[in-house]
Amino acid sequence: MEGFGEKTSSRGFNRATQAKRQTGSSIKPIAILAPGIEEKVITASSVFNDSQTTFDDGSEEGYSPVNYDGYLGYITVRRAVESSQNIPFVYMMELLTPKTSIKYLKNMGVTTLTDKDESLALALGGLDQGMTPLESAAAYATIANDGVYIEPTFYSKIENNSGKIVFETSQETRKVFSKETAFIVKDLLTQPVQGSRGTATYCKINGIEVAAKTGTTNENYDRWLCGFTPYYTAATWYGFDINETISYNGRNPAGLIWANVMKSIHSGLDDANFEKPTKVLTATVCSVTGKMASGNCTSTYEEYFLKGTIPDLCTSHDLGDGTSGANTNVVQERIQTEQDVVIDEPAPQTDNDNQTVTQSQNTTSESTNTSVNHGTNTSGGTSGSGQNSNTSTNSVTNSSSSTSSNENTTTSQPSNTTDVDNTTSDSSSDDSTETTSTETGSSDETEDSSSTQ
Repeated sequence: MEGFGEKTSSRGFNRATQAKRQTGSSIKPIAILAPGIEEKVITASSVFNDSQTTFDDGSEEGYSPVNYDGYLGYITVRRAVESSQNIPFVYMMELLTPKTSIKYLKNMGVTTLTDKDESLALALGGLDQGMTPLESAAAYATIANDGVYIEPTFYSKIENNSGKIVFETSQETRKVFSKETAFIVKDLLTQPVQGSRGTATYCKINGIEVAAKTGTTNENYDRWLCGFTPYYTAATWYGFDINETISYNGRNPAGLIWANVMKSIHSGLDDANFEKPTKVLTATVCSVTGKMASGNCTSTYEEYFLKGTIPDLCTSHDLGDGTSGANTNVVQERIQTEQDVVIDEPAPQTDNDNQTVTQSQNTTSESTNTSVNHGTNTSGGTSGSGQNSNTSTNSVTNSSSSTSSNENTTTSQPSNTTDVDNTTSDSSSDDSTETTSTETGSSDETEDSSSTQ
């Protein structure tokens, strides 16, 4: 909490709970995917044009986000999540609207949003103030807990010396979206971990399904890894209190910390996967058009949908059956674009979230904040561990040295973690690592994202 280095104050600046940091692309699942799927404005197979685009944001110059590692052309939402392509997510935010996104974020416990955040830059984490690691963890835990937000807590009960309970915590809970939406988002977030072009492949845990998303801001000022398993949710932020570019041999230090902490606390636990609700529908779709596959589609996969959102039948490959040449050209262009990008694609541990973020923070320490939540699933879902208690336990570990970097790891019951760029620290020359952990009973590596406000 104080950063690496000697502790110089009591109850000083706590980066896990007080540091407001720009989130980069780690905001995409909670600001776009969950709200967009719940509102049925997108599906996991919706197709968007990942190409250089200037969006109308009401300003004279418009909003022109970029990708860190090139453009892929027309791609599905699932493919966009895997390597964290930015342009499709801005298109999604246009459909969803920032106003609706903010409504969902607030319901997931995010308290740091301002009127200035009602803009397309919200899609890529370009926030006025930012988020704390704790609130980021709690928002991700809402997905892990089947769409139910559980207020984070750092204790479950207090007993006197006779063992009598004198105080028990009371956590606010509320349903934010359906367990069906939560499952589809969980499955989408396995792409960065399992996909061949994933940005968080190093987060794999043998026998246990992992959902994760990386985040990076302009100039590599902030690095994030937020994610969960059927057991725990954790969010990690790594950066300096006063912005400095983070260079870690091309790797994401927040992601490495997340992976090490999570692999350790899952050691010895039973194998577990995310459980699919019975009302989630499955359909075979064309990987090129995102529509329901026909017999002429040569590249297909199984996708998950909410009721009433399965797409129409793909006709783009029905040559000779009335399909226009324009459709065929789009298909061929997209296939060629994908092939071209694969040739130049970086190693899987590199994250492609490139968003331009306006940074307005004063800091002198580099910090990594990781929040982990183990919490019960109040939505009625089962967890791989079968633990269904409503208690949550958080522990914070601080390690110090006089280097100027801070690591913050938070683990909590309704996993809550958030990182914010705008922070002034009491210990401006300290480096800190914070870990808080909680259980979720129910229930990237390097990523660059920047958003301009």
